[in-house]
Amino acid sequence: MQYLKSVRLHQVRLLMLRNEKTASAASIEVGYESASQFSREFKHFFGLSPGNEILRLKSSFAMQPLPGEQTWVTSH
Repeated sequence: MQYLKSVRLHQVRLLMLRNEKTASAASIEVGYESASQFSREFKHFFGLSPGNEILRLKSSFAMQPLPGEQTWVTSH
């Protein structure tokens, strides 16, 4: 049972991150029927609310320019 819960929670996180789905839509897609149960399990498993976890992941993946480095934009 714990394995299935882990798979579902990771799948919800991926759907939110890659497909820009809301926590509610993603949780329903993977089989959660109760939004409150999902939120409680997500926070217990990852340590953050679904929204805060996605913000954390997006900020950790963003590449910031090095100090003094110029940002180049091309037309391609």
